[in-house]
Amino acid sequence: MTSGELEFRVAIREAIIEEMERDPSVVFFGEDVAAEQGGVFAVTPGVQERVGAERVFDTPISELALSGAAFGAAVAGLRPIIEIMFGDFMGLAMDSLVNQSAKYWYLSNEQRSVPLVVRSAVGGGGRFGAIHSQTHATWFQGIPGLKIAFPSSPAEAKGLLKGAIRDDNPVIFLEHKRLYSVKGPAPGAGEDVIPLGTARIARPGQDLTIVSAGKGVADALAAAGRLAGEGVEAEVVDLRTLRPLDRDTIRASIAKTHHAVVVNEGWRFCGYAAELSATIMESCFDELDAPVERVATHDIPIPYSEPLESTVLPDAAKIAAAARRALA
Repeated sequence: MTSGELEFRVAIREAIIEEMERDPSVVFFGEDVAAEQGGVFAVTPGVQERVGAERVFDTPISELALSGAAFGAAVAGLRPIIEIMFGDFMGLAMDSLVNQSAKYWYLSNEQRSVPLVVRSAVGGGGRFGAIHSQTHATWFQGIPGLKIAFPSSPAEAKGLLKGAIRDDNPVIFLEHKRLYSVKGPAPGAGEDVIPLGTARIARPGQDLTIVSAGKGVADALAAAGRLAGEGVEAEVVDLRTLRPLDRDTIRASIAKTHHAVVVNEGWRFCGYAAELSATIMESCFDELDAPVERVATHDIPIPYSEPLESTVLPDAAKIAAAARRALA
């Protein structure tokens, strides 16, 4: 379709349309996705008109029904994309995703795959309150058979979503709410499909490695800008997918910088930053000149109050402070 500057939400929309036009087995359904506004975050207006009501349609408000229908459609030979409006309600879909979709390839003796994508909006910072602001990646990160993508920019959103739709495994595709209106370069049709499991270096550096995904990458880049003014060149690793995890890119970066900060907009206790820290300690211990620093959300429900919400979430200042501790 188009290339150049795109909003994050438009990049997602284009990826859906391009993949549906490329592959007639792709279907898309969810709560209000075919409505005029294109869902609560206006991501998919016009998709139904472009592709057709037989393949793009609205559903009742039942997350478990959505995930169950997606599993059935995938087993029957389609490649469904579903949208669960807020990631906070993914718990309602877990029975089908965890006990059916994630296990079917294994239970079928590797004869049947389940190529489905679950798109869902996550993240705080928008004053949505405690029940609509969580980043729930770790609910699913420990489940063999599921893949998790978490794009950080329009280009990553478009390329990763195309890669997710073409993948033969079930994929949880996380979209941070505060990125939807962010603009950036994005590829045109047929370009730059990003396979899952490949991280990227968002900013090169030699003094410190900062690892994150989703909106955390923008915060890490902002922190790296602050540190550069202090003479510290931080390398920023954009994970792009939380499972599979690109350990090789992480190891190569830390072998160069010998210091690490891991960032997770999710709770510190058992968050994915904890898994990153363990991975680094297990595979890069001899390369580290200091302990790994973690920056994560405070272990409380996300407050509605703007100043309180800002206090509990990671940001550039907190990441820069962690970097200074790592280098002290």
